[in-house]
Amino acid sequence: MADLAVASVPVSGTWLRHTPVDSDPLYRPPTPADGRWQRGTVIEGVYLAAEEATVWAEWYRWLAEHEIEPLHSLPRELWRYRVSLRNVADLTGNGVLAELGLPDAIPGREQWPVFQQVGERLHAEGFDGVMYRSAARPQGVCLCVFRAVATDVLTRLEPLVPPRRVEQPPAPPRGLRT
Repeated sequence: MADLAVASVPVSGTWLRHTPVDSDPLYRPPTPADGRWQRGTVIEGVYLAAEEATVWAEWYRWLAEHEIEPLHSLPRELWRYRVSLRNVADLTGNGVLAELGLPDAIPGREQWPVFQQVGERLHAEGFDGVMYRSAARPQGVCLCVFRAVATDVLTRLEPLVPPRRVEQPPAPPRGLRT
């Protein structure tokens, strides 16, 4: 099988994600979770966003998918992470998804199997993660960091304390798609 023709970029700086209050910011669930770019049984992933509006757009998308009222999922902690990755697949450009045989991302899990196949191939090719446009807010950029073993993200993702506690639902961001 041929390697995927994908641009590799280093990614560093501060990225964001929310977690339940008082949870480990690098928590690993007992049963590895699936995401758009990976199946937990193949490779685990930690999902982050470049800006706060995208964090909340993804949260509102998840709530809508599971028919949960926002207040039932609060309070949350908004964490900042210092990211240091050398080899990330950059899928943010126009037409890149189509070149990989993928459709434009839409909210929901229906598309996940084809995206997971690509993400898992990228991991197998040595990429540290995938940078992509949010399905819930296409102007927002997200990052899936592959987590191959229990401790490997500790050297690439550093939680910056303290997190910000969020007690009330944030305003839905502009451009939100659920």
